[in-house]
Amino acid sequence: MKKKQNPIHQKASSAWRSRKVAIVGAGAVGATFAYAMAQNGAADEICLIDLNEDLCRGQVLDLSHGLPFYPTINIYVGSEEDYADADVIVITAGAAQKKGESRLDLLKKNSAIIEGIVDQIIAQDSKATIVVVTNPVDILTKIALERSGWERSRVIGSGTVLDSSRFKFLLSEFFDVYVGSIHAYILGEHGDSEFAAWSMANISGVQLDEYSSQLGIENWPDKKKEIEQEVRDSAYHIIDYKGATNFGVGLALVQIVGAILKNQRRVLTVSYHLEGEYGISDVCLATPCLLSQDGVASIVGTELTDDEQKKLIHSADVLKKEYAHLKS
Repeated sequence: MKKKQNPIHQKASSAWRSRKVAIVGAGAVGATFAYAMAQNGAADEICLIDLNEDLCRGQVLDLSHGLPFYPTINIYVGSEEDYADADVIVITAGAAQKKGESRLDLLKKNSAIIEGIVDQIIAQDSKATIVVVTNPVDILTKIALERSGWERSRVIGSGTVLDSSRFKFLLSEFFDVYVGSIHAYILGEHGDSEFAAWSMANISGVQLDEYSSQLGIENWPDKKKEIEQEVRDSAYHIIDYKGATNFGVGLALVQIVGAILKNQRRVLTVSYHLEGEYGISDVCLATPCLLSQDGVASIVGTELTDDEQKKLIHSADVLKKEYAHLKS
């Protein structure tokens, strides 16, 4: 698609090295992420790419009208050629599930979409990090990794970064503590087999079991189960209310992409291909990962409890079965 010859739609000068994000999919999630990313200031360029050219142009024009209020940034309609010099490529494109369509039908459709996008990225000899957002994100991250043939550090999924944020929010509400003082993670599949790693959860270093005991909270084990289930059900509630989720995931993506662009070496629970870590191999799922300018620098290893280890293995098995079903 040709870019309009307007300053706000032109690429930045090649005389300097800008930080560029290409967003594939200009729907609710892609546009919300672009809006949040523009305000964050970590990127110098954001291009939106979508088969629906009118939607893409409309989103870019709407976003561009806010240029006086953002940090300095260039926002424009992109094409597959923009993969060549992008630092991060965020894939939000995908088909919506239709009435009467099975999860496997949707997975097959979105798998083909992801493979087509990855083929275009490879054709441009891109050196970017790919961040897959399209659901089911863990399976599609594995599809993208295999299709690309790249090292695993450069192909990741949004994982449970949003789920972990929901977890922290609920703990903050329950304990009446500022959410920034809470450290907690949801691990495994971004889906029904995900679980809370309670052994890693703390409020400023104080384990939650100890903290709840200090407060004299009754039935804490039951409360833990309720909070964990609420995290799993959060997306369903939002979809029931408004039809889709977009704000939370858009902000979660800002954290992931910002960590890469700024080389923050920040720990986030992205979906990553395991190769023996936690005794698990050949599957993409969420564990704490250290993000740098090269994608995932390393997995931040920690010893899970026996129960948590079993849950992580169960989550991996669920994903492996679904992947095998897709390929059969």
